[in-house]
Amino acid sequence: MYAYVGSRTTRERNARGDGITVYRLDQANGSLEQVQVVGDLVNPSFLALNRAGDRLYTVHGDLDEVSAFTVDKVTGRLAFLNRQRCEGKNPVHLALDPSERFLVVSNHLTGTLAVLNVEQDGRLGTLNQLLELEGPIGPHRIEQPFAKPHFNLFDASGQFVLVPDKGLDRIFSFRFDNGRLHPAEQPFVTTREGAGPRHVALHPKAPFAYVINELDSTVTTYRFDPHSGALQPLQVLSSLPSSYTGNSRASEIDIDRSGRFVYASNRGYDSLAVYAVDVASGLLSLIEVQPSGGKTPRFFALTPNQRFLFALNEDSDSVVAFAVDPEQGRLRQTGFSVLTGSPVCMVFSA
Repeated sequence: MYAYVGSRTTRERNARGDGITVYRLDQANGSLEQVQVVGDLVNPSFLALNRAGDRLYTVHGDLDEVSAFTVDKVTGRLAFLNRQRCEGKNPVHLALDPSERFLVVSNHLTGTLAVLNVEQDGRLGTLNQLLELEGPIGPHRIEQPFAKPHFNLFDASGQFVLVPDKGLDRIFSFRFDNGRLHPAEQPFVTTREGAGPRHVALHPKAPFAYVINELDSTVTTYRFDPHSGALQPLQVLSSLPSSYTGNSRASEIDIDRSGRFVYASNRGYDSLAVYAVDVASGLLSLIEVQPSGGKTPRFFALTPNQRFLFALNEDSDSVVAFAVDPEQGRLRQTGFSVLTGSPVCMVFSA
């Protein structure tokens, strides 16, 4: 099992990363051993693997490009395939469609979604679609000057793509058909003003979606209609303890494979929030907020066996391991960590 960590690399981002670091993952004890560093990359800040685990794709934050790599299944090592423009500024997320013939990219600073063709050998092909997101901007004078898509998640069927937009306080829903995005029957749902929706996680077994709102540090629960792609808001909870009165920004959200626990991260109050999921209603209840073991946990990732969670602390240059309590979902630092410059994304491949 291998882990791939993307990092920020540029002086403009006050970053110290080298590129993409490859680790050998020991799932028995939650440890990492470095295998390779792919340097000379600009801000490989979000990564995606294909199902076979032999192709890896990355956006290049602050540029207008996406790159493809081959993955050696035996050694885990990466080799560059090609690079393609995504026709938008600062791509921040990417996802392959179920057929793996197309790659959808969120261009954060130009308010667009790009759909790139993917060739049979995994190389990135030409632009298939460029879609502009529209709507009234949110009230935050600095963070919401225009549309800012931050994530594009396919549902389990591959028919729909959910796109939280931090600038418009909307979560868009698109139907995906043969490499083209089309507004769903309910094209979007609106969040609270100034919430700044950032990332979304879908329940693996039930029709619920969980959205992390960056600007007001909350998690919203939605009912997700798998037939129409519509989202119905059900609940809003803080990702912070009630005693915390300082500034913080939420960043990542995920749900475990059993669908029993949701995790979220906070930057400022550097921590990981743990929620229990009510099986019948999908509603959340806060279990704990655990320090992340470093500064600015922009990202975290559950290991494939769900026994461990790695917190990527961007501003303390550390990846910190937590053991996951399988019964209660609680997190406990294992004592293991690795130093790596400005880590911001982590994915796993067998």
